[in-house]
Amino acid sequence: MKFKGYALGITSAVSYGLLPIFILPIKHAHFSLDVTLFYRFLFSALMVGGYLLYSKESFSINRKELLIFAILGMCYALSSEFLFLGYDYLTPGIASAVLFIYPVIVALVMFFFFKEKLTKLSVSSLLLAFAGVIILCLKGNSLQINYSGLGIVMLSSLFYALYIIIVNKANLKVSGFKLSFYSMLFTAGFFMIKAMVGHHSFAIPSISTFFNFLIFAFLTTVISSLCLVYAIKEIGSTAAAILGALEPVIAVMISVLIFNEKFTLNLFWGITLILIGVILNVIADSRKLRQIQSL
Repeated sequence: MKFKGYALGITSAVSYGLLPIFILPIKHAHFSLDVTLFYRFLFSALMVGGYLLYSKESFSINRKELLIFAILGMCYALSSEFLFLGYDYLTPGIASAVLFIYPVIVALVMFFFFKEKLTKLSVSSLLLAFAGVIILCLKGNSLQINYSGLGIVMLSSLFYALYIIIVNKANLKVSGFKLSFYSMLFTAGFFMIKAMVGHHSFAIPSISTFFNFLIFAFLTTVISSLCLVYAIKEIGSTAAAILGALEPVIAVMISVLIFNEKFTLNLFWGITLILIGVILNVIADSRKLRQIQSL
């Protein structure tokens, strides 16, 4: 049933877009972000692992898969690290919008390193997305940009793009759940080591904090990942990816409504151009895939 697939795709996008609600209060409270992210991904891995146990799927992997999962975990961890660091320099709305150009970065990496052709539609999507980023950086009629913030969030987008490319090119013979479980586990390991090096305490100060970590992991990671997996099964990857365009929109709405971010005309047009660019990129990829399959 298509309605179910669209509902799942929207749920996935909305749940991921809730990130600022959990991250910004933690940053303002000066609680260790590394410990927070460690628990986020550890609890997420345990929840997905529980599902694997329930479905009686094997946890076994070979050496090649172990190496790839470790690299994927590193990419996911660095993407999260740079995004949340970017919140110190850019508003959550702008940071979320800039992060969402990762499909465009995927297209560029595939063009330069894997010699995949760029269609006119793909080029149009690239130009629109970059125009959107420039508009986001306008202050009035002048280009006043926080280069540090933009560079940091672009790194977040780059590592998320690399995560997607590795998943696509590694030809892993595992389920999406197993891939998510090990990626989350290695991501948790990254933040555990980082927190240990920084001598941060892993003690959870209260029961309410523990449940906040659980809710954070469940809503923004587990729900988002599982709904996306099932949405792709129901409506296909193209439609699911287009629905993912709601992620920065939700993040911007939360930033405006809860954290008093100003909703400027530049923010509106910047996000709109980025979303149109990303959607065109997804449609171009879909057409390219159909052409390959028809050969």
